[in-house]
Amino acid sequence: MRLDNFFNPRTVAIIGASNHIDKVGGILMKKALASKCKIVPVNPSHSEVFGVKCYNSIEDYKGGKIDLAVIAIPKEFVVRSLEDCGEKGIKNVIVISAGFKEVGDIKSEEKILEISKKYNISILGPNCFGIFNSKLNLDLTFAKTTPSNKNLGKNEGNVFISQSGALWSYIADLNLNPDKGFSGFVSLGNMVDLSFNDWIEYFSEDKNVSNIILYVEKVKNGKKFIEVCKKAVVKGKKIYAVKAGSSKEGEKAAFSHTASLASDYEIYKGVFKQAGVKLIGLEEAIELRTSKKKLNITGKVEIITNAGGAGALLSDYLAENGTKSYVRDILGTALAEDYRKALEESKENNIIVILTSQSMTQVEETAKIVVDFEKSSGKKVLVYFLGEKSVKNSNRIFEEAGVEYFNSLS
Repeated sequence: MRLDNFFNPRTVAIIGASNHIDKVGGILMKKALASKCKIVPVNPSHSEVFGVKCYNSIEDYKGGKIDLAVIAIPKEFVVRSLEDCGEKGIKNVIVISAGFKEVGDIKSEEKILEISKKYNISILGPNCFGIFNSKLNLDLTFAKTTPSNKNLGKNEGNVFISQSGALWSYIADLNLNPDKGFSGFVSLGNMVDLSFNDWIEYFSEDKNVSNIILYVEKVKNGKKFIEVCKKAVVKGKKIYAVKAGSSKEGEKAAFSHTASLASDYEIYKGVFKQAGVKLIGLEEAIELRTSKKKLNITGKVEIITNAGGAGALLSDYLAENGTKSYVRDILGTALAEDYRKALEESKENNIIVILTSQSMTQVEETAKIVVDFEKSSGKKVLVYFLGEKSVKNSNRIFEEAGVEYFNSLS
């Protein structure tokens, strides 16, 4: 149960905490303060964050044991911060910070693993979206919306373990029925340390968990994966997997997303079968009513997205229907101007724009940019603004402009 302090911490340190809600550290801090946990902000630039005493460094905090640290600072400071956590005796760390193996920096990621082993720290990430636990109202993600406890309280049995954080932004933004919610979410990121195997093993011991849903780009140690899944199934858990990379296009998108070079899709189908895992689509995983609209597009397609996982899944879908595509992942922190630049740089006549609502996402501004671009460029643009709560206004913008839009990946 070494992972319990990730999911059920008493005291959480936010390293990189900020008073600015347009920064990840500010978003995390604001959300964390709504939880039942004690929150310790750490940032040498602030004396207080949202009225809570802020510490220059993790060593300056003398108030007792810290169960979990969340690191949301520029990449170049992550290694030093991890060392500080190790020296402080913190054994559980989430590294939100990106810019590691997914962009080719393997050495920095190896250094993280080295520190993990040196201090016996369990690390989630890097390039990670965080975790969510409805029981504590603990949302350590930067999704724009947090699922309500009212919806989730009636169904504590569903947990989502994902290599895509942005897919959680999508799910969290939906108005799910009370019996179709998720009580827990874990973003794995680059899996430098903790992987699917660790979390499946953890949730298999939780008597309240019935269904474990996975979004998979790559599995580490397939033999161990089969073993832990089989044990979980014996304990009465049902495991479902949404798998990206069934096409070459989807495989490339998955690699650029979390540096996960997926093996042959047929091999994964065999692994899942051996493990007792049911392979399903994303919409089936979250039990949504699928869109009645049909995707009608011909010729090569460029997919511009702030959600790498969604881009990979859509690439697979297009490939199944004989359409070639490639993904430009402009990352979860993308603003409206990033979408404008990507659209203007596109060399294709067919473009699909995907957006999931993260806290810094400029939904309506991006919608207006898409509309203006389609009118001025003469190119065909299809829009996937995924969710419900955060995309109502953008849907109206698209309807008025006659731009074809979808709210799900069906």
